[in-house]
Amino acid sequence: MSRLVAVLALSSILAVSIAPVATAQVGQPEIIQEHWYHSYATLALDVNAWADDYPEIVNLIVVGNTEMGRNLWMLQISDWNNETKPDGTPKEVVYIDGGHHGNEHLGTELAFLTAEHYIEGWEEGDQGVIDVLSTTELHILIMLNADGNDFDTRWNINQVDLNRNYDHYWNTCPTTQPGSDAFSESETLANSVYMNEVVPHADLYVTMHTGVWIMLYPWGKWPEQPPDWELFHSIRDEVNANISEIPIRNANQGLYPNCGTSRDYGYGVMGYPTFTFETDDEQFLLGSIESVSDRLAEELDVMVYLIENVWYWRARLVVDSMEVEGGVVKLSVSNLGRATTSNATLTYVSGDGEIWMPVGFEPETYPCNGSEMHFNYSSPGCGFAVNATNNTETMIDFGDAPISDGEGQFSLFYQKRVIDASTMVSEPINGSIVDFRGASENALSSPSVVISVLCVLLSAVIPRRDEFD
Repeated sequence: MSRLVAVLALSSILAVSIAPVATAQVGQPEIIQEHWYHSYATLALDVNAWADDYPEIVNLIVVGNTEMGRNLWMLQISDWNNETKPDGTPKEVVYIDGGHHGNEHLGTELAFLTAEHYIEGWEEGDQGVIDVLSTTELHILIMLNADGNDFDTRWNINQVDLNRNYDHYWNTCPTTQPGSDAFSESETLANSVYMNEVVPHADLYVTMHTGVWIMLYPWGKWPEQPPDWELFHSIRDEVNANISEIPIRNANQGLYPNCGTSRDYGYGVMGYPTFTFETDDEQFLLGSIESVSDRLAEELDVMVYLIENVWYWRARLVVDSMEVEGGVVKLSVSNLGRATTSNATLTYVSGDGEIWMPVGFEPETYPCNGSEMHFNYSSPGCGFAVNATNNTETMIDFGDAPISDGEGQFSLFYQKRVIDASTMVSEPINGSIVDFRGASENALSSPSVVISVLCVLLSAVIPRRDEFD
């Protein structure tokens, strides 16, 4: 009799899972959720329930639709009582998506479990989770290919492989069904729009799949290591030494040549540090005693590591000392992050708001301002590079710029990673560390609001290079 009751209860849940859902007051029961894959409808139930129950940390929005018109649900998870970190600086941004391939259900469930970990951890008062959500925004699209998910097929309804449909060397590898053009499918187009318009400066992008148990970083098209290989190797070594033995390697060598992927688009076009996280292909046995959370516990531990340490996945430059004599600045800079930057320099905003850039030691032969308005960081006296977790000493020449008057504001202007698509940042330098040689009583004050805003706008004044490796 008890077995009959259980079967009837399960049947009722599965019947609900095929019905369209716009909103919900009740989520999928835990006994079902832990032993069955999500359908589109049961996922809609759960994410809407989270949004209803935890409005202080969960924003739920629709960022587009599948080709069949199903909603693409985006979870935005953070402590929304504060727009910034406690120290007033911008929060780190983590972007996660799952379910490019509809029949790779464990990857979709890993995205779900990541969201669940932070939502339930917040509810339970987990201090580690509270700390993360006070400093980080999580943007999680759990099921991109909802149509393929419910049909249990790799493709979307148009028989397109969504993870070959991105505009990064689209259709230039031996592949099947990449679509009629890059972003020809509503699912991938919506994903790219969100990347470009909402999270263009993300500090980590992880896309969830199921296949070979492996984590893949760029490139898929080439076997060569990516420009930010130091960053990817440091993550690999840390994960393998302390968390999991999962292989972590270049996607081309770790899998096979693949082009038009969201991973390489995220890195090569957006400049994110990116991983494809592949759970193994031993798909979870439906109705088994083992729970989904137990099945993916090790993978979730890796995700927690990546998110808790997201602060490090870029160059973090700090000026240790700085001397100004005439138009020349001598400075010592440390990199607290784990990514190298090859494009770094100083900028100066004078008291009247004029922006000054270095001119270099040999402006006639090696000018700082190269062709097409590109700044030449490698010319003598123009800029410098800092390796990951390293420091450097250098000299910057501003020529006749009025940098010794003590009325303006110096800032570090640099690229967060080596990949050319990566974001440029401008960070004011604390005037108390600036030593004016040969000047009387000059000292830079703390940056005014106007000057700080001008420093931030420098990223628009100096365009980043358009090409990428």
